[in-house]
Amino acid sequence: MAERQSGRHRRPPEVQATYREVFAVGEFRALWLAQALSFIGDQLAQVALAVLVFDRTGSPLLTGITYALTYLPPIVGGPVLSGLADLFPRRTVMVVCDLLRAGLVALMTLQSAPFWALCALVFLTVLLGAPFTAARAALLPDVLSGDRYVAGSAINNITHQATQMLGFLAGGAIVAAVGTREALAIDAVTFGVSAAVLVVGLQRRPAPRRREAESLALWRGTRDGARLVFGDKTLRSLVSFAWLCAFYVVPEGLAAPYAATFDGSAVTVGLLMSATPTGMVAGAFVFSRFVRPSSRIRSMGWMAMLACAPLVGAAAHPPLWAVVVLWGLSGVGSAYQLAANAAFVAAVPPSGRGQAFGLAQSGILAGQGLAILIGGAAAQVLGPEAVVALAGVLGLSVAAMLTLVWNQIRAEVIVAMHERPAADEGAAAPADDAGAAGPDAERTLPAPVPADGRSRPGMDDAEGGRPAAVRPTA
Repeated sequence: MAERQSGRHRRPPEVQATYREVFAVGEFRALWLAQALSFIGDQLAQVALAVLVFDRTGSPLLTGITYALTYLPPIVGGPVLSGLADLFPRRTVMVVCDLLRAGLVALMTLQSAPFWALCALVFLTVLLGAPFTAARAALLPDVLSGDRYVAGSAINNITHQATQMLGFLAGGAIVAAVGTREALAIDAVTFGVSAAVLVVGLQRRPAPRRREAESLALWRGTRDGARLVFGDKTLRSLVSFAWLCAFYVVPEGLAAPYAATFDGSAVTVGLLMSATPTGMVAGAFVFSRFVRPSSRIRSMGWMAMLACAPLVGAAAHPPLWAVVVLWGLSGVGSAYQLAANAAFVAAVPPSGRGQAFGLAQSGILAGQGLAILIGGAAAQVLGPEAVVALAGVLGLSVAAMLTLVWNQIRAEVIVAMHERPAADEGAAAPADDAGAAGPDAERTLPAPVPADGRSRPGMDDAEGGRPAAVRPTA
């Protein structure tokens, strides 16, 4: 067996990074703090915008349209604008996007702004999030190497879910205390502080690609990136795992009508909406801290099925406590995205990473938005319990098919992770933090891959000559 081989054929022991090692990297602390500020500000803005629009128009439809604008820009412009993260220095892209968004959100606080102008400002603000997110996702593998990247992704995911769980409660209280426009002003300030943190905390790095006239054809880069991802079986499999979230996001979109099958109270709605994020936090923590890197890859398919299977239980009309448990288990299963993300980063060359991350993320948002829309329409006819159960059945079927394909190629991914040249580690870790994580923090993953986690053997040497890549599945 491979584990008993000796000499030069023996595999090096797998190294699992700790959260302490990750936070010891100064650049990661800057990225994490900027992200946390953004999440907190966004939660305030979501609540404030909903209240502001409804107070001004009195229309639930217009309020819903404003909220829907948070989905549309990344779908429409995400794959194109994400390519900016490969054409310009990534720190510069992030700082400029933060400053522009601070200005746009500040304009939302003006009382004279008509509804159409408010919608335009929301659209542009969310649109600028696409190149920012792509640049941050593409930069993270340069900051964290090996299993530290997986631990860092888990920390980001836990931070996101934790702010989401607490945000709707604290956000409503803050908006009630300070007012809608003041809450939007706070959001604008968080963008400005985030830009300052990134300027101070991140090193200067050159643009991954030369900005030749041909390179500036962002639409062409998007097409080349799609051809790259969907033309490779490993990347195609990984991005499919990432987009599987469209099925298990349906319960979140139906939380209010599902709560109506019980007592319909706001407390029940909040309990249901927090069940899946709570499971995600627990799953991400356990999966990143107590499961070996190669075991994450092997168990990815089973975890994906776990993300969908508990939802089938809705067909039995379980009591509220059982629904919360089932939705929480679904959240635990979704931790497979950490492995998919790491594998994707390992497969995509650094020069095309931003485009790859943008494409994958846009697919995630499009799938989630479409699934919630279809689920809401179906719930009008079938009821929320039947729709959640149906989403579970369909998701489980797709996950099972993806797992059959993944089981045939996962061995190549694991081998690529172990055989990646050690020289890559020196390139991935910043010089001023090279020793922060300690000598044991060896690189156990191949070259960084988008958050989808697809790991593609054979593409590792395609240095800068590869077309625009695909975006991760965070």
